This record gives sequence, C-alpha cells and structure tokens, in this order.
Amino acid sequence: MSRMSEFFREHLHSWKGRLTQIRDTPHAIAGGVAIGFIFGFTPLFGFKTLIAVLLAWLFRCSKLSAALAVTFHDILLPIWPVILRWQFQIGFYIISHPHRLPPRFNPKHFHYENFLSFKTLHVLWPTFVGSMVLALPGSFIVYFLVLEIVTHGQAAIAGKHPPRLEGPPAQGPGAGSG
Repeated sequence: MSRMSEFFREHLHSWKGRLTQIRDTPHAIAGGVAIGFIFGFTPLFGFKTLIAVLLAWLFRCSKLSAALAVTFHDILLPIWPVILRWQFQIGFYIISHPHRLPPRFNPKHFHYENFLSFKTLHVLWPTFVGSMVLALPGSFIVYFLVLEIVTHGQAAIAGKHPPRLEGPPAQGPGAGSG
C-alpha cells in the first residue's frame, strides 16, 4: 500500500506546484478548479473538459486550472464504475416519484448497443443529477482549499523573488536629508 500512497502524494504535490505557477489571481485559479471539479464528476465523457473550460471563461476563472481539475479525476479511473453507480442510485432516488432505489444491475441484460439508443437518457439523466449532488458540496470545499493553497504558494514565490526597486536603498531614517 506504500506504493499507492506514494503515487497519490507525488501526484498531489505536482498538481499543487502546477496550480501555484499559474499566472492568475488566487480567486480565478480556485474558481477554475471548482468548476473543473464539478464537471470531472459528470458522466459527460468527451465533453467534460470543453464544458469546464467554457464555463471558466464565462465566469472569468482560470481555464487552465479548470482543465487541470477535470483531468485530475483520471486518478479515480480504477474506481470510476463504482462512483458512476453511486451517482446513478442517488439521481434515480431523487428523480423517481415516489422515491425508491433503482432496480439491481444484472450483467446478463447489459448490451453495448443500448448505449446508442435513446434509452441512454434514462441512465444518463439520473447519473448526471447524482453527480451534481456529489460534486457541488465538494466543489465548495475544494474552492476554499485551493484558494488557501494558491494564496500561500504565490506569496512564497513572491517572497523568494522580490520585485526590483528603482534607485539605491535608503540607509536609515535620515539618509535622504543632506
């Protein structure tokens, strides 16, 4: 398990470094990450990054950080089917009247040609609703975490490389008077 934790630690550290190097305000970077986090959870495969970047542009957030946040969800790829199932169950429960859980999944009735029919919307809509239920609260938490990380990271970078001042430095309280 040490290899897995080391992988996650390295991935998070490099992602943090990339975020602090983006030349934008901490608010714009955190907003872009929050938007990317929301759309990273959606079942809109192939459109996630495009929609996240467009919304980041619309809300004047960092488009780069939105794209990074969407792709950060790729680390969850091994458990993505489980997450999609939870999203479907939550969305199905919210949409159904009276509220009930969806029928059990039976692999015998699973056919790939069903993905190309209009029945796909019967699966996609509850999954999308469930993804919003999971992603919206998480995006608020992620926004404030990233805002704090980027603010401190950019302050540390600015402290290492102070801006150049014009003229020689002052020598003390009476240095300018002659």
